[in-house]
Amino acid sequence: MTYDRTVTVKAPFDQVQQDVRRALADQGFGVLTEIDVQATLKAKLDHDMEPYLILGACNPPLAHQALEIDRSIGLLLPCNVVVRADGDRVVVQAVDPGTMVTLTGLDAMAPVAEEATRRLDAALTSLAGSED
Repeated sequence: MTYDRTVTVKAPFDQVQQDVRRALADQGFGVLTEIDVQATLKAKLDHDMEPYLILGACNPPLAHQALEIDRSIGLLLPCNVVVRADGDRVVVQAVDPGTMVTLTGLDAMAPVAEEATRRLDAALTSLAGSED
């Protein structure tokens, strides 16, 4: 089972993470949470690793629709988007919203997941189009 939507961009990490935020905003998503995994692992374990961010993205109307269908869906929200360095490229991965339907088994969740997928795919496509 595939649970991600992924693009790879050849650009500096800092530029890509800003582009990701802009692309998400253009599709109605706000970033509610941010985890700098690189900094956290360095601080807590003195472990060095490549730049790695986890952004918790939320589209309020879609989140509202999903919560009206199933209050427990909050366990799967917000949509996580990972921005991570991979050599001279940056990998951007978003959780596939279709997993909401698969994991809950609720057919009523399908239209919400389809709209979230359309919006996330549009954001990712805009990033892929900006590749050097």
